[in-house]
Amino acid sequence: MKKITQVLGVAALLLPVALTAQQIRLQGAESELIAGPGSPSQRAQWLDSIQQWRLHEKDRLQYNGNEYSRKEFSWISTTFMYAQIMAHDRYLYDPASRKYTVNRFLGDLEKRYGGLDAVLIWPTYPNIGIDNRNQFDLVADLPGGKEAVKQMIRDFHQRGVRVFFPIMIWDHGTRKITIPMAAALTEEMKELGADGLNGDTMNGVTLDFKEAYTRMGYPLALQPEIHIGDLKMVAWNTMSWGYYWLKWGSPAFGYVPGVSLYKWLEPRHQVHVTDRWSVNKTDDLQSAFFNGVGYNTWENIWGIWNQLPERYAAVIRRIRMIYRQFPDVWSSEQWEPHIPVMQPGVFASAFPGKTATLYTFINRDSVARNGRQITLAAKRGWRYYDVWNGVELQPIKEQGNVILRFNMEAYGYGAIAILPDTVAGKGFSAFLDKIRQQARVPLSGLSADSKPLMQRLTPVATTRKPTQAPEGMILIPAAKEYLFESHGVMIEGNELPNAIGVQYPWEAHPQRDHQHTMAIPAFYIDRYPVTNQQFKQFMDATGYHPADDHNFLKDWQQGTYPPGWEQRPVTWVSIEDARAYAAWSGKRLPHEWEWQYAAQGNDQRLHPWGMTADSSRMPLADTSRERNAPPFVDAYPAGASPFGVMALTGHVWQWTDEYTDTHTRSAVLKGGSYYHPQTSYWYFPQAQQLTQHGKYLLLSPGMDRAGTLGFRCVMDH
Repeated sequence: MKKITQVLGVAALLLPVALTAQQIRLQGAESELIAGPGSPSQRAQWLDSIQQWRLHEKDRLQYNGNEYSRKEFSWISTTFMYAQIMAHDRYLYDPASRKYTVNRFLGDLEKRYGGLDAVLIWPTYPNIGIDNRNQFDLVADLPGGKEAVKQMIRDFHQRGVRVFFPIMIWDHGTRKITIPMAAALTEEMKELGADGLNGDTMNGVTLDFKEAYTRMGYPLALQPEIHIGDLKMVAWNTMSWGYYWLKWGSPAFGYVPGVSLYKWLEPRHQVHVTDRWSVNKTDDLQSAFFNGVGYNTWENIWGIWNQLPERYAAVIRRIRMIYRQFPDVWSSEQWEPHIPVMQPGVFASAFPGKTATLYTFINRDSVARNGRQITLAAKRGWRYYDVWNGVELQPIKEQGNVILRFNMEAYGYGAIAILPDTVAGKGFSAFLDKIRQQARVPLSGLSADSKPLMQRLTPVATTRKPTQAPEGMILIPAAKEYLFESHGVMIEGNELPNAIGVQYPWEAHPQRDHQHTMAIPAFYIDRYPVTNQQFKQFMDATGYHPADDHNFLKDWQQGTYPPGWEQRPVTWVSIEDARAYAAWSGKRLPHEWEWQYAAQGNDQRLHPWGMTADSSRMPLADTSRERNAPPFVDAYPAGASPFGVMALTGHVWQWTDEYTDTHTRSAVLKGGSYYHPQTSYWYFPQAQQLTQHGKYLLLSPGMDRAGTLGFRCVMDH
């Protein structure tokens, strides 16, 4: 035996002399796949090599698999279809009724691709960091608070769906917590009744999380986003994502499929293959089916909708039906990848169970593969079924073997179930009937196109025109030709250039970068953002109190602002609160292009005072974890725009327009803020150049309000 050590940072691998390290390398930058055999003739040696490697690794790691044997984790290996979902998704939460709508959410998925076994609910990124609320604060700020979240989780459980929340391991720049993160998150999950944690950006969820759930007697399924950096962590990372199986810096899923490293080491480990930005899901789904693992049907990606095309939704439905019909075989200790087949371009795996054996097939070629597919040893009293198409097969008997014939589409799938007569009862017949109905339309007859969701600008009513300049407002002259240029500062989304960002009224689809020459009528704009003193006048005059008052004027005490805060901008107001104030004062919120024109003039400057950044003309960045009070609105007169508008950048974010699609509401924020949390790239990014904007996902007024978010008003001229 030849010993190859530390292949791409993963554990040692024992290889027969006949095979080179290149032929059996661990694929990808993060080594989540074992390469398949170089040719069919090498398959026996290849299989022996990876079996010897598994024995060696289990011995080296002193592996016992005890976590997988816990009765509390019996559901993990059968959690096949999983989705990361945004708490902000309008199918999950209805802002009009102010209720979670779990049945509506799951009903839509069941209709389109058959449903889910688990969800990862995401209430944090990309909004986290707009102020100093940490990941725990944002969960507590979910609509209805923790009691409503508990009920939402119970609603998922009632439908047989497990619930995960994220570990924002990088969140060390917002409000500090008093106990270690692992203990705090485990305690929170126990309080909520959740089932697992997903480690955002983590190379394996660390041992302290297992120790925390063991200490508290509340086992949690742990699942890192990235690869499991040390194989010993497979013992308590009972799930993983398979990100690096595909696109992220590693070779694309090859013609010869790789084998899941973690599942090969521990067959009960559940992978959910994840490639969130892809439109063509063939590689993802074939890779999952070949390995008998799950899939992440992630569609709402930070408020960007990447819906599963009809063709791949049909594949997911059928795979899930097959997985659920034979739930135990996929974690079989005897599973074998790359079993011999008879057609070129076809690859198969065998999953033996106590009462049935399943074979999964994938066709990696662009032509159909029909006819003889596989030769198997004959078994007396056993029957053979094509469970991809829902029909019984009539085997050809030759010299003690049987040959099975069936058809596979180009880039298609196949599945064979072998089981005795005594098992194939009425329930199995009903399953075949359902599969047969699904197979009536070939996959090639279903659309593989993906289209972005169209967005609608929330209408803004015009105001009554004043007879004279209103107090505290500046007249902005009309512009016959204003070149409006605005760029979203969202961190992610370049992978879907025709779906990300905002869709302005003149655009065909949402996008990140915008340029449009437009006429802007004259209007009045507030010289300063609305202050605490001004908002107090509104409150006293109207008795305004929002129906959702969570976080409303959070800095105020006993109905008023702190002493000396008269000229600080009012914050902790939702876009609905700001609109209510504007309506009372006979004004409205500005469109983004109005705000920008008032800040910029018509010379394309990047800052209110000119083209060059100048830190003396705006507040110094607050990098504390406590977050200091917002600066006074009149503190930096040298930061005025060409028209004399003040406190435009680096003070507080300012509400402008709202955009809505079927699944997401978002607001365009301008100006950036004074608060800059440190330690991570992933916090809500700043947009302090006038040609930049932030896209802020909206959920509910209580969640949307922030300590760094205020507004100013305009009035039509």
